[in-house]
Amino acid sequence: MMRLLLWLLAGALLGGIVHLVTVLVLPRTATQDAYSRLEAITPVNTVVPVADPTPQNAVIPFMDPAFTASVCRYDLGSGPLKFTVPVSAAYTSLSFYTRHGVAYYAINDRAAGRRVIELDLMTAEQRSQLPEDEEVTAADRLIVESPTLTGVIVLRALAPEPGQMAIARQALAGARCQPQAAAK
Repeated sequence: MMRLLLWLLAGALLGGIVHLVTVLVLPRTATQDAYSRLEAITPVNTVVPVADPTPQNAVIPFMDPAFTASVCRYDLGSGPLKFTVPVSAAYTSLSFYTRHGVAYYAINDRAAGRRVIELDLMTAEQRSQLPEDEEVTAADRLIVESPTLTGVIVLRALAPEPGQMAIARQALAGARCQPQAAAK
């Protein structure tokens, strides 16, 4: 009886290890992840609207049909980005993801407290090279540090009624994602 329990325990342990390794390795080895699908339809450092999801075709999985979405596939290799998006009448949110889909920052219009969400996106190294300016406070300038040089920003605007979808799309159409040198 003891030998049977030992074999069952060893099998459960081996199964757990295989499961963990699979869950951790598969996202890195997937060839058709969201970033790869967006790479084909979006230029770098440009906000592009995403087509409405259908059961047969969704560029970004699990999208809510009550939201319209746009994406900015960014590359910080040439320097920090200046990102601005006007908020919609109902609700606007931004989510930041690394190249491999790890979410590292999110903000919505309620948290921003303004009619336009403005932020600077940069790596920790780029931020350390910024001059220390005593007159600029954290409330004046929102800086988001990206853990990687490349990634995706997903913008979403809520349309509470189907007839208001055009208004939500129009709000996201005013979004800009461009290098800081070009933004000045």
